[in-house]
Amino acid sequence: MDYISQLGENAKKARESIANAQTSRKDQIIEKIADNLRKNKDRILSGNKKDIENAADNGISEAMTDRLRLSEERIDSIADACMELVSLKDPVGEVVEGYIRPNGMRIAKTRVPIGVAGIIYESRPNVTVDAAALCIKSGNAVILRGGKEAINSNKVLMDIMRESVAECGFPKDIVQLVEDTSRDSASMMMKANGYIDVLIPRGGKGLISSVVNNATVPVIETGSGNCHIYIDKSADINMAVDITDNGKTQRPSVCNALETCLVHKDIAGTFLPELKKRLDKHNVELRGCEETRRILGGCVVPATDEDYATEFNDYIFAIKVTEGIDEAIAHIGRYSTGHSECIITQDLVSAEKFQKEVDSACVYVNCSTRFTDGGEFGLGAEIGISTQRLHARGPMGLEGLTTFKYLINGNGQTRN
Repeated sequence: MDYISQLGENAKKARESIANAQTSRKDQIIEKIADNLRKNKDRILSGNKKDIENAADNGISEAMTDRLRLSEERIDSIADACMELVSLKDPVGEVVEGYIRPNGMRIAKTRVPIGVAGIIYESRPNVTVDAAALCIKSGNAVILRGGKEAINSNKVLMDIMRESVAECGFPKDIVQLVEDTSRDSASMMMKANGYIDVLIPRGGKGLISSVVNNATVPVIETGSGNCHIYIDKSADINMAVDITDNGKTQRPSVCNALETCLVHKDIAGTFLPELKKRLDKHNVELRGCEETRRILGGCVVPATDEDYATEFNDYIFAIKVTEGIDEAIAHIGRYSTGHSECIITQDLVSAEKFQKEVDSACVYVNCSTRFTDGGEFGLGAEIGISTQRLHARGPMGLEGLTTFKYLINGNGQTRN
């Protein structure tokens, strides 16, 4: 039996214990994980230090290194996210709907765990805990495969979680880490039919495309975020600058950060110089259309189609001046990954048109795309942002990790 199949066999044996556990028992595990994370900060930071040093040696950008970096405060935030999850309603066992058929049969549609979840992700070690805790709360076993950049951090975090699971009297194999970070292990997970019930990729466009194109197990597509903001001609300039700056620079390496700014031609001459002043504080490189370059000058790099299609994950920003909202919506339709888009406007008709016609998981009016996040939506920690249309869309919380079972009760009915 190969390595991934063995992990899958382990998970299958362990899943029933968590699938049938009472909410209080599942919450006990998550509380123990949070407590042990706080008690083992030095141990976690020691592992993370190795990853940060390796990132420097390998020339990884500062923006991407920030995704790897843990601190006492970030560990506390991860633990806090666990405790927030404890406070959320357990979806398992919920009766979504119930009805009685004319023959007297009683049918109840109820939520149940999916089974064994496989998650392939990059860089961010907080995902290791977020994903595991979400799977525990929703009654699933989970096999996690992070990137090689965070392997030392992930090993420590997984050891702490498995110790916590065992302390609460459950099989450790409810949560497992793939320690082989080669492409072979990822490929085997994509083909692990019979062991993994759903595979969730969380990372950049390349990773997600690889999983979607090669997996034979069911996949929930998440993560890739070529996000846009459109500044309408009626926009409040100060609001537009604040929200655009927040969406681009507050944390540029994450999937809900802005990558392209579209500006109505009637407001571009006023807005763009003010935006540039703000972005200059962060040394953001601007890539723009001819009109953008006419307004801002030669400091703007000529933008290409590839720029408009790119999730930069860095202090690089594409800009395009448009004839109006229809051109902006068409641009988003062509280049967006279906994640998060925003309009800044004081015109109700424009706001409604944008939200109706833009086909992305999250469409904002006058607030930052940085809010596309499970915690910010009140869902607790998230497994990822689903950009597909089936099963789950947008921030995937606990409900996204469940499926349905029909419970039918009768008193002797037979079919004619």
